[in-house]
Amino acid sequence: MSGDPDPERLRALQERLRKAKGEDGPAHPMAEAHRQGQLAWRMVTELVAGLLIGFGIGYGLDSLLGTRPWLMLIFTILGFVAGVRVMLRSATEAGRNTNETGAGDDRPENGG
Repeated sequence: MSGDPDPERLRALQERLRKAKGEDGPAHPMAEAHRQGQLAWRMVTELVAGLLIGFGIGYGLDSLLGTRPWLMLIFTILGFVAGVRVMLRSATEAGRNTNETGAGDDRPENGG
């Protein structure tokens, strides 16, 4: 053996690796549904966390300052707004990741 790689064997090995990694053929449909479910739960969690943190801060300040329920209401609303902003950022990030991977590109462009 001269140490030179056999191009045919190398091509066959690359093909087997591609098949083993699952790069051939469509992705499993349940994997996409699982990914979407994870994103949905992440968004719900972000919204609820924003509400709870806002409520907690408002309740704590109301207890300290004796202004019940005004600060609790204001901070709960601010927590909701913050949760929605984080949700929208997550949705934008997920959409950007989907476009980078090429999934969801089957929709018609420019209304046609």
